[in-house]
Amino acid sequence: MPAPDNENGDVATLMGALGRGARAAARRVGTAPAEQRDRALAAMAVALRERAPAILAANRQDLADGQAAGLAASFIDRLALDDARLEAIAQAVADIAALPDPVGRVLASWTQPNGLFFERVATPLGVVAVIFESRPNVTADAGALCLKSGNVAILRAGSDSFRTSSEIAAAMQDGLAAAGLPREAIQLVPSRDRAAVGEILKGLDGTIDVVVPRGGKSLVARVQKEARVPVFAHLDGNCHVYVHAAAELDMAQEILLNAKLRRTGVCGAAETLLVDEICAATHLQPLVTALLDEGCAVRGDEATLAVDPRVTPASEEDWRTEYLDRIIAVKVVAGLDAAIAHIETYGSHHTDAIVTADEAAAARFLVEVDSAIVLHNASTQFADGGEFGFGAEIGIATGRMHARGPVGVEQLCSFKYRVHGRGQVRP
Repeated sequence: MPAPDNENGDVATLMGALGRGARAAARRVGTAPAEQRDRALAAMAVALRERAPAILAANRQDLADGQAAGLAASFIDRLALDDARLEAIAQAVADIAALPDPVGRVLASWTQPNGLFFERVATPLGVVAVIFESRPNVTADAGALCLKSGNVAILRAGSDSFRTSSEIAAAMQDGLAAAGLPREAIQLVPSRDRAAVGEILKGLDGTIDVVVPRGGKSLVARVQKEARVPVFAHLDGNCHVYVHAAAELDMAQEILLNAKLRRTGVCGAAETLLVDEICAATHLQPLVTALLDEGCAVRGDEATLAVDPRVTPASEEDWRTEYLDRIIAVKVVAGLDAAIAHIETYGSHHTDAIVTADEAAAARFLVEVDSAIVLHNASTQFADGGEFGFGAEIGIATGRMHARGPVGVEQLCSFKYRVHGRGQVRP
């Protein structure tokens, strides 16, 4: 990997070289045995642990710069590493190595009347470019998931996590080299120049197969607007918790507080609470009070304003807002149909949950809410590839391509058809 923070030379030339290196590596990695890819992942986990002092020192520098620049607390939380978080990153890489090999899986097979035998077989996508901001763990997660699925990765870190991500990427490349795979299989863009993003979105002369943005709304909007290659992305995570008429109050409160406050800066954090009017008399005030007492600002409709003087009025914009902060919008709705309609109108098709003991109501919610992830009696903060058993995720996709929800190793595969004959020719 070129020296970190290399601002010398023409960005287009630099990025072109990265793309050509990635494409050449993709041919080797895509046909490498699963055992070799797994050895590389195991070596990466070891290298991350061995490099812990350097990684954490780089992170302290990034944190100091971020705090001096006035980054929001939610961004600082995403950026910060400590011994426990770094160990979790290393363990996630090791866990990915233990996942079943997704490459070469026979997805379907059949025989036609003429005797031709068809197989649909999983294959790597090729070169995956990941553009991210303040989460340095994406460097390890994305690199490991791409390698496990036979892909290579070009990673573009934000300037706020650049030092940390550079150290993590170096550890990942050490793991590749230890297993005899090309270091170019995981490359961190060695420049903070914003022009590098533009070059990625152009496709690097056809060397990039898919782009995955991990960051704020402005970044994702730019990627979706300018990309000339396919994109796996979500624009924002305006997630809802709907407390149905048949919800048990204690369960609803526990789920709500976790969904909103466990980590406010993640895309699966709940941003709107909907309470059924049938249970509002018994449920609304305890839920709102619990939020307020935990230091969460509440912006509510007329019914919510009436339960506590600390509630402030919600505007139309609040129903559409991904706060990523200790703020939530609260509304009383006239039943299941109204809750589903509200989510369809204001939601972002990311993650939405219903709390209820009514199985029929839950079944309707799970079918009719058109989000990538829908939950019954569980926190929206389970919107995470690790929690799905994917080992980790490269991002959350809310579109309707084959990759939807947490993008793990299976979603990073395409397929091809293998056709076996005995000399057949077409009449």
